[in-house]
Amino acid sequence: MRYLGRWLGESRSRPTKVRALRRGHNVTINSNVMVADGADEWTMRPPDPMSPDVEPARWGLFLDVDGTLLTVRERPSSVRLDVAVREALAAVIALNRGALALVSGRNLEDLDRIFDPLKLPAAGLHGLERRRSDGEVIYAAAAPALDPTRAAMKAFAATHDRLLLEDKQRSLALHYRQAPELAEEVRQLAHSLAKASGDELIAVHGKMVVELKPAYPNKGSAIADFLSEAPFAGRLPVFLGDDVTDEDGFKLVNERGGVSVRVGEGESAARYRLPDEAAVADWLFRLKRSLLDEAGAAQ
Repeated sequence: MRYLGRWLGESRSRPTKVRALRRGHNVTINSNVMVADGADEWTMRPPDPMSPDVEPARWGLFLDVDGTLLTVRERPSSVRLDVAVREALAAVIALNRGALALVSGRNLEDLDRIFDPLKLPAAGLHGLERRRSDGEVIYAAAAPALDPTRAAMKAFAATHDRLLLEDKQRSLALHYRQAPELAEEVRQLAHSLAKASGDELIAVHGKMVVELKPAYPNKGSAIADFLSEAPFAGRLPVFLGDDVTDEDGFKLVNERGGVSVRVGEGESAARYRLPDEAAVADWLFRLKRSLLDEAGAAQ
């Protein structure tokens, strides 16, 4: 318990005022229900890890990164992971026999930079590259259509200095957060390039970004691959994400009878909601505390 004890922190279980799912409403989180004042709908919170009828030690935990663990920034390179969240992740993966993986649109190299010194099991580029729990990395075949697409996107981005083209080698993401007036033009370009690829590529819309990537694999197939391997096999899948690119993951987890959690606003296949990244952090802290309590009881 000496090692585990150093991860012990305060759980924050009191009702908390957070950003509303609908603009203009306050939201109170209490028990397992999230209620928006003045709104005409309510949404269930995900299972509370501290609840006596929940068994988090049986979970296989899958986490999106940007918009879930990290606040989205204008430039992807400017994000920073909160120290307390990093410590909670380290504790959870140690206590849960390694059954935690990141499932992100970032590549593995970028994930390792952000989560350093942790080097977690992870699916990068929406599943185009995947690091198993044993450290082996599996890469999807490169899409030949990316080369002409890359040239066209570079030329377009060069004419608008507030656009940011992120070349991930196996996919291309065009960010327009600093030029929202170009949203429709960026979307039209992406769809025309996807069509020109003979449907080898698809256009995936995120938060102020459009990404061109191979249609397969995706986050759902990446989670399925993890679930076929140790230490995830036989566990209940739990997936938290915040964006359109996470929907394949939510659908797969729902099919497996797991827990799918959408962070923030927007229509979703997810069965549960958390309002923002701060609520995700609180939920992780409670998960850490629950696993620590269980480990202590087993001593």
